[in-house]
Amino acid sequence: MTETFRIALWSVNLGAASASMAGWLERVEERIVEARSGGARLLLMPEYVSECFLAWKPAGLAPTGEIAWMASQAPKALEGLRKLVDRHGVSLVAGSMPWAVDGGHTNRTTALLADGRTIHFDKLCLTPQEQDKQSWDLVPGNRLSVFELDGVRIALLICLDIEMPALSGLLAPVKPDLVLVPSMTSQLSGYHRVYGCAKARAIELMASVAVCGTVGAAEGTTQCPTNVSGAALYVPCEPELGFAGIAAEHPPVDGTKGEEPFLVADVPVGAVRRLRAGGAEVWPGTWSVAHVAPAVIE
Repeated sequence: MTETFRIALWSVNLGAASASMAGWLERVEERIVEARSGGARLLLMPEYVSECFLAWKPAGLAPTGEIAWMASQAPKALEGLRKLVDRHGVSLVAGSMPWAVDGGHTNRTTALLADGRTIHFDKLCLTPQEQDKQSWDLVPGNRLSVFELDGVRIALLICLDIEMPALSGLLAPVKPDLVLVPSMTSQLSGYHRVYGCAKARAIELMASVAVCGTVGAAEGTTQCPTNVSGAALYVPCEPELGFAGIAAEHPPVDGTKGEEPFLVADVPVGAVRRLRAGGAEVWPGTWSVAHVAPAVIE
């Protein structure tokens, strides 16, 4: 059984602009090599890492055209990232990028696994900006994505998805070991919502939850002038795991001074599985509300 699974979390500073896709891929490769040097088997990148592509967008591109532009670059980006994964043997969850689908565009994260598989997940719960026809105008996904890698069961969610407890109820029966959450939040309030809820989901699911987000601002951005994030691996609040539910954490930064959180951490897969099997302090297991009557105002 896998006892620990080492991951790396990269909260990309969007302000560290590249002038081309080739330059951007070189920068990603540097971080993949760093992750591998630290013993990580998977690297997680943040939501809308594709904002980096706006540094070489066409002159005069309207804000309403940015999603389609980033989506046009996404296949080339994933093709380049797949080559890096194959070259270095480190699996990559490539943040998220707009992706063309029937009916428009979706906010998609892609897991490029070192064994050759490719797993997609489309964000389920969209923000108001993502639903604004005068802004980014996306369509939501409609299914969860769970896969196994090196004996570890991994689920994907994106940013606001982790704030939805209803999704925990859908994930709980498959018993994920690790939930990966690429994120993008413009200020500290959003950071605390996402990261606070990530910690709650670790408790609910008796699982580990890893989060990273964008910081700084991309050259050419019109929609995301500020980004604040950190990086964290949360675990259940159990004595065996250090009581506080925090396995590793980088504090939030805004990236304006060039900061770029990069965190390598060990997911305690074996320990959490043993707790889930009956060693936890008070965890009720995969709990159902089937016996609870609907709320009424009395």
